[in-house]
Order: sequence, then C-alpha cells, then structure tokens
Amino acid sequence: MPGDENAVNTLLLVHGAWHGSWCWERLLPALAARGLPAVTVDLPSAAMDGNGAIGLQDDVQALYAALDRVDGPVTVVAHSYAGQPATVAAAHDRRIVRLVYLAAYQLDVGESTYGFHGMPVPGPVEGIAPPMHNPREAFYSDVPAQEAEQALRRLTHQSLRTFCEPVTAVGWRDVPSTYILCEHDRALAPHDQERMAARAQSVHRLPSGHSPFLSMPDRLADLLVRNETAAG
Repeated sequence: MPGDENAVNTLLLVHGAWHGSWCWERLLPALAARGLPAVTVDLPSAAMDGNGAIGLQDDVQALYAALDRVDGPVTVVAHSYAGQPATVAAAHDRRIVRLVYLAAYQLDVGESTYGFHGMPVPGPVEGIAPPMHNPREAFYSDVPAQEAEQALRRLTHQSLRTFCEPVTAVGWRDVPSTYILCEHDRALAPHDQERMAARAQSVHRLPSGHSPFLSMPDRLADLLVRNETAAG
C-alpha cells in the first residue's frame, strides 16, 4: 500500500540464456519463507522452437509485461544474459527501483555479449545457439547431481541475436544497482564479473558456481533479503 513503511519491493526474477523460469523453483520457497514476494518471467529468446529472429527488445517487452502483473515497486534480479534486457527496461520503466545483477551482464550503451568478450559478431545472426560446451560444468559445477541432471534436461535453444545486439539504454546509471559476484563461476569468469561489478553501487560475493539459485538457494535468499533491507 502507498505509504506503508513496512512494504517491500517485489522481486522480479529473470533467468539467463538457455534457461526458463523453472530455474528459480528452489529459490522461490526460500524467499517466501523470508517474507519476500517474488514473481518470475519467461524470456522469449529462450524458446523450444528456437526462433532465431527474436532479440533483445523482445525480451525487454516481456519484462514490461511482467511488470504489469505486479503492484508497487520492483527489484529486478537478473541472472547472466538477463542483465541486458533488465538494463534496458530499467532505463525506461520507473516501476523498476533497483537492479540486482546475479553473475550477470551489466553492460554499457553499445556493448553486447560478444563485444564485451572481444568476440566478432558472426554472420548471419538470425540463428540459434545451443547451450555452451559442457553445460554441467559451466552452469552447475556445484549443484547436487540430481538437481543438475534435472536442469540439464530442461535447457533449451537461445536466439543467437541476443548475444550480438548492443544495449541501447542503461538503467543502472539512475537506478541503484547491486552486483552479486559468483566466485567459482565457470560460465562467466569471475574476472569478467569484476569488470562489470565496478559499475554497481554495491557488490556482494557468493562462494558459488554460476547457478546459486540451485546450489545454495537459502544463502542466496538471505543475501537478497539483506540487500532489500539495506536498500529500504
């Protein structure tokens, strides 16, 4: 309710490339147990039909649609690739009052995933990208075997375009941001995360691989609660 000093932001959890909202299934009950409301969204760029024509702006529009389902201010928690649509959406939608980059791409205007890593843009870009080499090791190095196997079976295609299109607007210059750096990440190297974390107003660290929502959901939930409390 407006003016309620005890109100907390709703978290909008946004998955990364090749994933879906299913990846938050272990984190959601941990957040609920701590009184922190959260909703999820599925990005169209990660789809079973492998539609390579879908790009960054389609994902931004999906975030706007998800915001329409929430009453009150929102903290966007973006994992990995999702940092890019979250960054753009926050530049245009004031319902987003805080950004949390979870081992995520906190890019600047003109940067893309490929560009950030110094990789040439392939041509054409309207293809699909399968999950990166050895996803068990890259995404789930510290995730228990049973949960990792379940996650591997649910990975999907990703539009190649999303890795090539540059960020066109930057919300983190005006919206407070936090970076959660995963110290044992084997998908997005910690030294690359350090470069992007320098753009955030605050930085937290987890001794985790790329997917702490699966490997240490309670510890991640505690960190998100502390972050919201400090921000409030």
